[in-house]
Amino acid sequence: MSKTDLVNYIAEETGLTKADSARALEAFVSGVTEGLKKEGKVTLTGFATFTAKHKEAKTGRNPRTGEAVEIPARMAVTVKAGSKLKDALN
Repeated sequence: MSKTDLVNYIAEETGLTKADSARALEAFVSGVTEGLKKEGKVTLTGFATFTAKHKEAKTGRNPRTGEAVEIPARMAVTVKAGSKLKDALN
């Protein structure tokens, strides 16, 4: 499902306009992003938990040449599905 499909789905389910649905989706994404920046974790009970994790710098390999490449330290996001989401998919 693309972002456009999701906006259309939200509009149909809620009766909002597509523009309002797009703003609501952007607000959701912005809220999750800010929550991860400030607290490192966002929990939507029953749906999912988003967690920001620090990844240390490491040495990797270029698969084409075999040359060593330094991969810098960075933040990564993990998503763990909640019980209601798991139940809905199974």
